[in-house]
Amino acid sequence: MPKVIAEKADVIPQLAEVFRKHGYEGASLSQITKATGLGKGSLYHFFPGGKEDMAQAVLKHVDDWFQTHVFTPLTSGENPRDALDHMFTQCVTYFNSGQRVCLVGAFALEETRDRFAAEIQNYFSEWVRSLQACLQLLGQSEPDAKTLASHIVASIQGAIILTRSTDDSSHFHEVVKNCRAIATQTPP
Repeated sequence: MPKVIAEKADVIPQLAEVFRKHGYEGASLSQITKATGLGKGSLYHFFPGGKEDMAQAVLKHVDDWFQTHVFTPLTSGENPRDALDHMFTQCVTYFNSGQRVCLVGAFALEETRDRFAAEIQNYFSEWVRSLQACLQLLGQSEPDAKTLASHIVASIQGAIILTRSTDDSSHFHEVVKNCRAIATQTPP
């Protein structure tokens, strides 16, 4: 039975998985139509700009998710320790313990990186800025918080690569555990 897609938003998760699996350049229209259950006409109705429009929509979807579940909680100022814990928990869930490709990271590594440079830069910069703000609320100095935030984001991204290349989620969990411990230490 064909999939029922009533709105553009309904197709974005399937598009994201095609891009995660094949990358931007590797994702063919044939693979996209198969994954979404939509014909070319329906896809172009939702995404008149073609594959680039699809990728933009997917990147926006990822950004919206991270804004809601990671960046905003980190900067709310309500309880920075809880916000950190929430960020790490959300990362474990979102990245499926390191088994799920970071789509923005994957796009950053492809030849098409320049095409999506603003979205890629914004995603990583916002994550570091939000995490830095939270760490500063916990008493870290501005430079130390920025360094630590960069280290944590880079460690999570690296853990995804290591986990996927070894098919061993323990790497991801160990990195998250260590980053969580470092982030919640009280500065001297």
